[in-house]
Amino acid sequence: SDDSIEQRVSTVGRVGPHLEVKIVDPATGLTLPRGEAGELCTRGYSVMLGYWENPEKTSEAIDAARWMHTGDIGVMDTDGYVAITGRIKDMVIRGGENIYPREIEEFLFTHPDILDAQVIGVPDEKYGEELMVWIRMREGALELDADSVRAFCTGKLAHYKIPKYVHVVDEFPMTVTGKIRKIEMREQSLDLIGQG
Repeated sequence: SDDSIEQRVSTVGRVGPHLEVKIVDPATGLTLPRGEAGELCTRGYSVMLGYWENPEKTSEAIDAARWMHTGDIGVMDTDGYVAITGRIKDMVIRGGENIYPREIEEFLFTHPDILDAQVIGVPDEKYGEELMVWIRMREGALELDADSVRAFCTGKLAHYKIPKYVHVVDEFPMTVTGKIRKIEMREQSLDLIGQG
């Protein structure tokens, strides 16, 4: 393959034959230029036509032009390589800005004391949503507080991407199959910020 190592490990590859892909703005449905993050949509003979005997779910996923809306946030580069960067349902809208938690989580992984980080949106009267990060610390590291996390982010992330709330935990709530339960984190977070 002519794909570089970087392209092979950081993307899902290029669009295959007999398949169309576009990246759209989740709010407007308009096709976005290459390099911009939005919802990954696909259509072609190998793409499902709908959910078996479930027209409601089908109409949520497949539009009139037969584009399947995957719910994935993706970016297509100028060479046609697609990277999946998150899920629409995890996107946070703060003051009109679409924020993709994975970008912030990946930045926080560069902190030497952070083992894992999960960013979620919590309700906010002024901005609609605010960012909250749940953090697991590395063994032996001193616990971080909101001020130290904000200081680490300042100048490296856009101001609206800096988490307002920080919650340090030993473990994240998990499903029996080992997936992080962000729904449970959001519910617990309401109590933590005094809105529960």
